[in-house]
Amino acid sequence: MTPEAFRHAFAQGLRKLDGLPPGAARRRYDRLCGRFAPPLPGDLAIVDGRVAGVPVRRFRPADASPGAVVYVHGGGWSLGSVRSHQGIAASLAARLRREVVSVDYRLAPEASYADALADCRITIETLAPMAAVGDSAGGRLVMDAAAGGGWQGPLGLIYPPVGRPTPATLGPDAPLLSRADILALWQAVADDMPEGDPDRPPGAFLEVLAVEHDPLTAPLEAAVSAWRAAGAEVGYRRAPGLWHGALHAHAALPAMGEAWDDFCTALARRLM
Repeated sequence: MTPEAFRHAFAQGLRKLDGLPPGAARRRYDRLCGRFAPPLPGDLAIVDGRVAGVPVRRFRPADASPGAVVYVHGGGWSLGSVRSHQGIAASLAARLRREVVSVDYRLAPEASYADALADCRITIETLAPMAAVGDSAGGRLVMDAAAGGGWQGPLGLIYPPVGRPTPATLGPDAPLLSRADILALWQAVADDMPEGDPDRPPGAFLEVLAVEHDPLTAPLEAAVSAWRAAGAEVGYRRAPGLWHGALHAHAALPAMGEAWDDFCTALARRLM
């Protein structure tokens, strides 16, 4: 698949969500993301369950090392599930050779950001995982859960929103996730967002993955510099020529696959 073919197909799928009620939009989004997911590894056991009452999906390789990793999906806090992001969670488990526990947190508008954060925080506190990983909106949830819970382990952050997005802080507009999209999504949850200093590292050990064409990349890169200056160990890589959401198609997009490999390899080293 070429990058342009992915961009066109994903954008077309997102347009079909417009005007749908939340339940229908979420089902269609699950199917859209699943179109780009690689085949599931054959040695992976997948089990649905609950952790402290929160729905989760567990991905466990046959030869998994001890210790779990919590994964928190993206979707703008109103879309996404353990189904939409199954390809990413399964790939993470296969590459880390550890159980990955994907959190099916509550979504807006039925639930608040505080509810979603509570789901992620109680899951992390109960499991005491070796690492926590989140992409996009899930990356922000991971950051806020870590900052509020005295987190000591590594964090994996995939194109998360950092700080408070504004027209002045966001980078150039891009397909698949525009500046207007980000500001609208932020406005819907801003009242429940914890106050925090974007220059303060959310953890001492961070692995970060971004893409070139994404309004969130400029503030993220500024944060990476600030986190390093504050003493955090931060690994950073940016997939060239790609857009927000391209991680779903990491197996078909060489630049995304290379950045994902580097991210997972670096995270695995931090778990040794």
